[in-house]
Amino acid sequence: MPDFDPRTLNRQAFQSLQALRHQAGQDNARLKEQKNQAMELYTYLSTWGLMRLKAEEVALSQEGKKQVVQSFFANLATLSGRNNLTGPQGLNTLVGLSANEYLGLTGLGIELANEFGFWANAVYHDITGAQ
Repeated sequence: MPDFDPRTLNRQAFQSLQALRHQAGQDNARLKEQKNQAMELYTYLSTWGLMRLKAEEVALSQEGKKQVVQSFFANLATLSGRNNLTGPQGLNTLVGLSANEYLGLTGLGIELANEFGFWANAVYHDITGAQ
């Protein structure tokens, strides 16, 4: 069994948000969308679950918010070793999981979403105000 590094979730969330922020450049509206979405992931996921969050990814029209959700699922796929969570096939992958697999993935997702929320304040420390 490989050793577990407790920084794994932290690192994934931090590096992902840094990359998204860099891509947005000086677009303050997009930066606000990214920060707000990253901070809302935990609440949304713990209330509605992975399947609804994945469906929401398709419905999001604000590019900054959509990028955060896409990044979240890419990180969740990497951390869990579960293929096909990203892109349009992701919802079908979630539907096809057993109840135990879905609940386990949801638990990991909640922990990852918590890290996204924490690191949003650090990475977007200079971005204030709601949309």
